[in-house]
Amino acid sequence: MTPPPPANKPHACMSAMVIISTMAAMDVYLVEQNLGPQKIGVCITVLVGDLCFLIALRYVAVWVGAEVKTPRRGYAMVLWFLYVFVLEIKLYFIYMNYKSEKRVPDPLARKTLTLLLSVGVPSLFVTLAAVDRMEHVRIFRKKESLRNRIFWVVVDLLDVLDIQANLWEPLKKGLPLWVEGVTFFYCYALLLVLPCVSLSEIGTQGGTRKTVVYPVLSLAVVNVATLFIRGGNLLWYQDPRVSTVFLGKNALAVAVKTCAVLQYRRQLSDAGRGADRNAPRLDDAPPASSRNHTPARTRAGSQHTDSLAPSFISREL
Repeated sequence: MTPPPPANKPHACMSAMVIISTMAAMDVYLVEQNLGPQKIGVCITVLVGDLCFLIALRYVAVWVGAEVKTPRRGYAMVLWFLYVFVLEIKLYFIYMNYKSEKRVPDPLARKTLTLLLSVGVPSLFVTLAAVDRMEHVRIFRKKESLRNRIFWVVVDLLDVLDIQANLWEPLKKGLPLWVEGVTFFYCYALLLVLPCVSLSEIGTQGGTRKTVVYPVLSLAVVNVATLFIRGGNLLWYQDPRVSTVFLGKNALAVAVKTCAVLQYRRQLSDAGRGADRNAPRLDDAPPASSRNHTPARTRAGSQHTDSLAPSFISREL
């Protein structure tokens, strides 16, 4: 393997600190949920897993810090995928331990877990995006466009985490088991895929192309889908934990993003019609005057060539 280019040390340290602190908080929850001899076994398993994760993080974080100055975001996507994959596995065991727990639930500990996730996960995405560290993006308007895109991604991440947090926060009436399972793994898939799509588009926008994959994907799988999920939980299962704030956010986002997609399609169609209008047609022929007109210099040159041709041929003969 070739050695990595010089990395941005503050960026690499910041992303590593966010990842390690979030993972450490998950480890504390996993160890505290077990009592007696099981606690020692869980602690050893967690330490071994963290050691393997830190070895992988050692190399990936350096490459992520090295590509901050370029439009590429390949290693950032790899790091995000690795982080969410390990984090959600730990979170699943914490969630299952909460479901099988026979003691009185502690609302403060569960809400603290939600708070840790809602701070750590978006913070890592903002660090990996690092718009201000993109030295190739020098236009202020383009940087503001990228910041707006990152803002929408952060809001979508908080929306998905809010739905997932409803599974372990205490409630009076539980949801059916299959509903909880589908909800957890649906949010798991969104957390894995959506930020990677956005990081890819941020790298593309650092060049010259404009992409609208993330707004369309977010409109379908976050704003519309979570609107139905929250509405179903509120009306069908009478879930008291449904966030009406995010319900309003999804309704507003559906209207805003739909208008943005329609406007983008209209701009593409207008640009296509303008290109067709300005393109030269094959049946366009020059006027007769231009066809019959021959420059004087060309006529003189041709006459001079014709006068020299016989003498040249006679000399050769």
